Amino acid sequence: MDWLFDGIGDWLKQLFIDAIMASFAEMFSDVNAQVGNIATQVGTTPEGWNSGVFSMIRTLSETVVLPIAGMILTFVLCYELIQLIIEKNNLQDFDTFNIYKWIFKTFVAVFILTNTFNIVMGVFDIGQHVVNQSAGLISGDLTLGNGDMMDAIRTNLEAMEIGELIGLFFETQIVKLCMGIMSIFVMVIVWGRMIEIYLTVSIAPIPLSTMVNREWGQMGNNYLKSLFALAFQGFLIMVCVAIYAVLVAGISASDNMHIAIWGVAGNTALLCFILLKTGGIAKSILNAH
Repeated sequence: MDWLFDGIGDWLKQLFIDAIMASFAEMFSDVNAQVGNIATQVGTTPEGWNSGVFSMIRTLSETVVLPIAGMILTFVLCYELIQLIIEKNNLQDFDTFNIYKWIFKTFVAVFILTNTFNIVMGVFDIGQHVVNQSAGLISGDLTLGNGDMMDAIRTNLEAMEIGELIGLFFETQIVKLCMGIMSIFVMVIVWGRMIEIYLTVSIAPIPLSTMVNREWGQMGNNYLKSLFALAFQGFLIMVCVAIYAVLVAGISASDNMHIAIWGVAGNTALLCFILLKTGGIAKSILNAH
């Protein structure tokens, strides 16, 4: 009867090995899909991400916000003219060159205001170019679940006893569920960034209308810094995903599969945490607040 029990034991062992391998393959597939989806999402301009939403935001900005920005610009230019006239001994040493300087500033201010969306989209085009360049490297070099990796995992599994395989099987199911939840969380973060971009873009004419004034211009300068921070946040997100993919790839080098499988879950939780920090990091680097 020993041969019968040995045969059943070998069959069960192979059954759990195949089930665990399938779970690993699915997890690696999810990681690869997540890397590709994030690269696609953060590498898309606001106009390309959802043309309907972008069209609505642009219409609201041009019909509701732009007239207010025009009034602010008028006030800023009048304030600028008064400052230019009285800054030298209350009109006693008035220089007519100041008028030409004011006219030039007026031309620049009107040009900036009438080309607000071209300026804003230019910032995101720069960010998109950087993200797309990095996405090609990350997606091409960090694809998980290749033949060598899966063979190494199977070798480790075949060295285990049936009881350990059963425990590992249930662990993989729990980790798979956790990774699915955290994958949704990651996509919410990425989508939230795009919503933040739309909100920031919608009010663009107001801060840009203050650019030409020395005192009020801080508003416009900080707004541009915030735009660049949002644009280059996508690059930081891609760097985080690249680090995550490298860490997860190390699972095949681990002799303890229990530690490795929970390491995948831990790395995914770390990815969620650091993605939340990318916006603050980008603003801190560009001194935007």
